[in-house]
Amino acid sequence: MKNYDMLIIGSGPGGYVAAIRASQLGMQVGVVEKAELGGVCLNWGCIPAKALLKSAQVFDYIKHAETYGIKIDGKVVPDFPKIIERSRTVADGMSRGIQFLFRKNKIDTIVGTGKLLDQKTVEVMNDGKSEKYTADHIILATGSRSKELPNLKQDGQKIIGYRKAMTLEKQPESMVVVGSGAIGSEFASFYNSLGTHVTLVEFLPHLVPLEDEEVSKQLERSFKKAGIKVMVSSSVESVDTSGEKCKVRIKTKKGMTEEEADVVFSAVGVAPNLENLGLEELGVQVENGKIKVDPWYQTNIPGVYAIGDIVPGPALAHVASAEGITCVEKIAGKNPQPVDYNNIPACTYTAPEIASVGYTEKAAAEAGYEIRVGKFPFTASGKASAAGNKDGFVKLVFDAKYGELLGAHMVGDNVTEMIAEIVVARKLETTGHEIIKSIHPHPTMSEAVMEAAAAAFGEVIHL
Repeated sequence: MKNYDMLIIGSGPGGYVAAIRASQLGMQVGVVEKAELGGVCLNWGCIPAKALLKSAQVFDYIKHAETYGIKIDGKVVPDFPKIIERSRTVADGMSRGIQFLFRKNKIDTIVGTGKLLDQKTVEVMNDGKSEKYTADHIILATGSRSKELPNLKQDGQKIIGYRKAMTLEKQPESMVVVGSGAIGSEFASFYNSLGTHVTLVEFLPHLVPLEDEEVSKQLERSFKKAGIKVMVSSSVESVDTSGEKCKVRIKTKKGMTEEEADVVFSAVGVAPNLENLGLEELGVQVENGKIKVDPWYQTNIPGVYAIGDIVPGPALAHVASAEGITCVEKIAGKNPQPVDYNNIPACTYTAPEIASVGYTEKAAAEAGYEIRVGKFPFTASGKASAAGNKDGFVKLVFDAKYGELLGAHMVGDNVTEMIAEIVVARKLETTGHEIIKSIHPHPTMSEAVMEAAAAAFGEVIHL
């Protein structure tokens, strides 16, 4: 049995980042992975999905080229198989990048499925063969998978999850997307941009229900303008897949209705991968479907840790990475700060994009803050006008008493690149007046941050 200082089960954004940081801190590290290095995010989630959305954006620009004074002769059509192929090529390249980083940092890759035998031993099964490895510290980073509802069982053909949605052989003429979180909304945006007739069904009253309500309403307007059929306060009751097309029965506030589609895409969330890890046998505490951990991600079993989608908190790649680094640095005797879960940015790469961090206006009021709210629309932005897309706005929420920046909510082009300014500002406990007096370059989309802050304090210039 080979012994490691640290053994990590799972090589997603939590596992591989933790492995590299542990190696940097002088530990001998092994990573158990049953599939591709990089996990779901690099291979079947964040990265390939963004490649698909980029192709859709390029196609959308071409469709509206005359708006920019460019005439294109002849019909322009998406080559769907080539779009899928490019996405897979991007994902493969990223996975190879992790292989390089593992070699560079002298991290062992152990191929197979890992299971805890005790608090220092992991059994790895690969092609029916069993190998055992020991470690002083074991981190579980097994991620999550597409959640299935009883009435939406995925068959991989007519009712699909996110993996199949990014590798379909043929572009469907019509699609019903169930769930308008980040995954559902991004794929609705992608397929609609390429010409698929998309119906987006959301159980709650607003799209992207975790976002500020004004952001949700703006996305709904933009989606409807783009041709997506939006059905909120609605639920899919059943899907009949016996015919050539799926017959989707949908319950709305007005009663039952039926939609026909080539494909139904279930995007109702993710489920943590906790099965067959040996948790019950070892006595690892699980609460509400997630592994219970302390602020440094140690479970109730000394030497066994858990990070990422399998512990409480947002199921986001950058959260898993931050947890992995914090966990490893604590093990190494450093003095890391606990992850601040109230300063986690969330990004949705639809058209228009969404980015947010901190309190929504409603949540801040419910928390007892007296608030100031500043909002700056991109209709008043010179850069947005020049770029040809003025949908959206920046909205900032401040504590009225001290000027503390409580939250930011953005919808529009490139806002996912703008949100980091707010994350850093909140980390540094910046006030509204400090943002106003921080000179922002002109013309940029990011000027809207300064203008929104000025609007909150009655000093806005361009509105």
